[in-house]
Amino acid sequence: MITDINTVFANKMDGKELTVRGWIYRHRVGSAGSMVFAVLRDSTGVLQATIKKDKVDEKSWTDASEAYVESSVVVSGTVKKDDRAPGGFELVVDKFETVCKGEPFPIAKDLSEEYLLDVRHLWIRSQKLTKILQIRSTVIQSIHDFFRGRGYTLFDPPILSPNACEGKMTLFEVQYFQDKMYLTQSWQLYAEAAIFALGKIYDVAPTFRAERSKTSRHLAEFWMAEMEAPWMELAEVTEVAKDEIKFIVEKVLEKHEEDLKFLGRDVSKLKTVVSKPFPTITYSEVLKILKEKEGMDIKWGEDLRTIEEEKVMTHFDTPVVVTNYPVEIMAFYKPEDKKNPKTALCFDMLAPEGYGEIVGGSQRSLDVEDMKKRLAKEEGNPDDYSWYFDLRKYGSVPHSGYGVGVERVVRWLCGSENIKDAIAFPRTMNRNKP
Repeated sequence: MITDINTVFANKMDGKELTVRGWIYRHRVGSAGSMVFAVLRDSTGVLQATIKKDKVDEKSWTDASEAYVESSVVVSGTVKKDDRAPGGFELVVDKFETVCKGEPFPIAKDLSEEYLLDVRHLWIRSQKLTKILQIRSTVIQSIHDFFRGRGYTLFDPPILSPNACEGKMTLFEVQYFQDKMYLTQSWQLYAEAAIFALGKIYDVAPTFRAERSKTSRHLAEFWMAEMEAPWMELAEVTEVAKDEIKFIVEKVLEKHEEDLKFLGRDVSKLKTVVSKPFPTITYSEVLKILKEKEGMDIKWGEDLRTIEEEKVMTHFDTPVVVTNYPVEIMAFYKPEDKKNPKTALCFDMLAPEGYGEIVGGSQRSLDVEDMKKRLAKEEGNPDDYSWYFDLRKYGSVPHSGYGVGVERVVRWLCGSENIKDAIAFPRTMNRNKP
């Protein structure tokens, strides 16, 4: 019987004869030269295999004793309970076949972060990255499940766009035949067109921002899970965002609690997130907390930097929604709040433990003339957005949306120091390969 490694542990297959296909994770020949200890790995876990010279044929012994780390192998034998082995079971081998011996593996202990990024195509096999990427898969599946369960339709926008959505300074320019186009910064403008046909919609797609940033929170290419809905205003859309994040955390804990522990994550903090409501506070209330509890006197109207976000979140153990940022520092499509015209009907969600913004969104402006004026201040050309402004002429309704930074959520859930570990092949200001 051919099986994956996790099935051995899940079904406690003591005494069963089986075959495992995978790769050598660790390898050691016993001091007497009569035994080989090989830890095998596949995508589901690791399993110790013991090969005794007098219990296998000559070819099996040669293959087992000469295999390098990351050699691909097919190994057959009998499962035996052994508390000393990883997971409490080992495979007592009666046949060992090397599929590809390969070469000495170039990754060992104590290598620099930059070197590991240089050989990311090999480092992706590490237990750390394997578990993070499996968690990432669950995060994305949870997003689909959340929105499908609420009756949203999947809508895929173009990746190439003639317009900026989040400011001209972070656009990636692309030669498009004889024209100039840009890699998308957000699906938002096209999503606002689609809601009049499809109603509530969502998507999970790559996004590009040419931000000249070297922080642990920024990528030039990342994935956003975005939603847009007609007839929805700010108070409702923030509650949808809270429900979505809580749903994601629940699903990750349900499937990956042991993986999180392997990564060194304190899962009790994530369980707190599931068990408590997320507060909603205003930008002005954030400044008040910073002044009264942290002694930080931030001038009203300034955007919150990483340090301010980190400081305010030391006073919360769940994500927090922050609304009503100053309208002057917000994008042209975020309308002013009629109750407080200096502020916009917008929000960010900040994660606890210093992980910063993970969600950003707003109610959308319906005032074409105000958007044109604000675009002009941003040195944008209103004529480039004529099609977008058309949406306000033909049966417009109040509507709202937001985007979840997939890598930022994965980084927070896994407790990773750097966002580069939340995606298989990170693209940053200084890294565009492998």
